Amino acid sequence: MNDAKEAILDYLHFLQVERQLSHNTLASYRRDLESYVEHIHNNQGLTNLNEVERSHILFHLENLRGQGISSRTIARHISSIRSFHQFLLREKITENDPTVHLEMPQIEQKLPKVLSIEEIDLLISAPDQMKPQGVRDAAMLELLYGSGMRISECIGLNLNDVHLTMGFVRVFGKGGKERIIPLGKTAIRACENYLQNARAKLQGKYPKTDAFFINQRGKRLTRQGCWKLLKEHAAKANIKKEITPHTLRHSFATHLIENGADLRAVQEMLGHADISTTQIYTHISKTRLSEVYKQFHPRA
Repeated sequence: MNDAKEAILDYLHFLQVERQLSHNTLASYRRDLESYVEHIHNNQGLTNLNEVERSHILFHLENLRGQGISSRTIARHISSIRSFHQFLLREKITENDPTVHLEMPQIEQKLPKVLSIEEIDLLISAPDQMKPQGVRDAAMLELLYGSGMRISECIGLNLNDVHLTMGFVRVFGKGGKERIIPLGKTAIRACENYLQNARAKLQGKYPKTDAFFINQRGKRLTRQGCWKLLKEHAAKANIKKEITPHTLRHSFATHLIENGADLRAVQEMLGHADISTTQIYTHISKTRLSEVYKQFHPRA
């Protein structure tokens, strides 16, 4: 199905240029669509995208379920296939859209893990600030928790994006959308300490870079490097909870809402396009209140 391979490339180019999707999102679309096209060609004998019917897509999805793939991942596959076929119809590559009546699977909503304020304090205190790497890590943790930004946004920061005297950071989120996030005093102090006492030591004689957070070779800190450091400091702080790259972001939002922050303001700071995405944190807050009640009320 050479026409399918070309159509996928055209579609990915469209997403990159028109929607300005991230490299990771584009890679997910590519994997989903290549898997889909391979299955309908090799297992179902289709030779042209115009031949695809709803039954062919359902068979492909059933095959994914048979491999033990979760409902959440299957929902992502459906979303990829649906938007791909809409693109094909719009570009007149095909004559119909077989995904019109395709239903999304029921997805069990899992509440994201959050750290308590005490655990946040332990985590941020874990880096050894006698070393420049420790000063950097403390600043990074303060910034992640103090702003709620994604790890990808944090490592993407440049020096001119962080305005410490004005007390805010400029972040470029999904789709290149810019947002301004205010910073608290502790995050500002930690970042000032990093810039004054650690960054130049990490930079050393390596070529200069505009990246705000850099590694020991003077280069921009990577997502993998940041994630590794986060796990190391969590282990040092003896935090038993499962830590993910989004844990500090989830904790930031949950603690704001627990303390009465407006949901719209939290949505703005997180960079969520839809407030329904932000509402998950109100559920976390209610769950935590219920746990506190059961633990401390004498008649719970």
